[in-house]
Amino acid sequence: MGNRDKITNVKQLKLIANTIREDVINMLCEAKSGHSAGSIGLADIFTALYFNVLYHDSKNPNWPDRDRLLLSNGHVCPVMYAAMANAGYFPKEELLTLRKLGSRLQGHPHRTSLPGIENSSGPLGQGLSQAVGMAIVAKAERKRWRVYAVLSDGEQGAGQTWEAAMLAAKYKLGNLTAIIDRNNIQIDGFTEDVLPLEPLVEKYRSFGWHVIEVDGHNMQEIIDACEESKAIYEKPTVIIAHTIPGKGIPFMEYLTEWHGKPPTQKEAEEAITLLELERSVIERGE
Repeated sequence: MGNRDKITNVKQLKLIANTIREDVINMLCEAKSGHSAGSIGLADIFTALYFNVLYHDSKNPNWPDRDRLLLSNGHVCPVMYAAMANAGYFPKEELLTLRKLGSRLQGHPHRTSLPGIENSSGPLGQGLSQAVGMAIVAKAERKRWRVYAVLSDGEQGAGQTWEAAMLAAKYKLGNLTAIIDRNNIQIDGFTEDVLPLEPLVEKYRSFGWHVIEVDGHNMQEIIDACEESKAIYEKPTVIIAHTIPGKGIPFMEYLTEWHGKPPTQKEAEEAITLLELERSVIERGE
């Protein structure tokens, strides 16, 4: 049980992240709908979580002692589904059913549709509250499992997020780690134009959180930050992960138009070619 099979080799983890990016491209192209930029940008973080950080068992998704991973910004679920499939939760062939009628892989995750999904998500700003509730239960019942919540930066504009942040600090939830995807874009444009978030680090510190900033594409930094969070007992931890939306696919990177747009067949083929080139670079260790 647990993460006894966790992968510590960074090169191997990078190759898995590359595969997950390819899977996301193929899923979105097949579905002809969905969110590209954020899903692709989070591939390194979800690889680190599912293949190194989390205590979980893909063959026993309801294992009582598993860590809980909640996705608040449910629209980037393609990356979560791809990571889960590669980790063995369900056959990879099922990835191509994304957003199809009757599929377990809905456009936003549904908790009872797919084993291994901890929370239903869609309306932004709710995930941290759900995670805080679970962490309070774990602490009250003296459970060893931890709670992780992946949040978007855009939903930091939701008031409920900050209510949850205050509650987490009040109960000194050292068993809670939030990871914010700081990619600076949302559906209406750049976050700092829509509703400025900075100074985000100082805000969370003032709310009583332990704050770590990382390069969201540096596998070792992500893993080290998650390990550091386990050593913080008297307060919750937030990891602000600076990511590039559409990472690895230059014609997508940084562009807000790719927030909620899937690739065409031609664009998907070009993206896969670029990712295959990146794979060869990783394999050579460059």
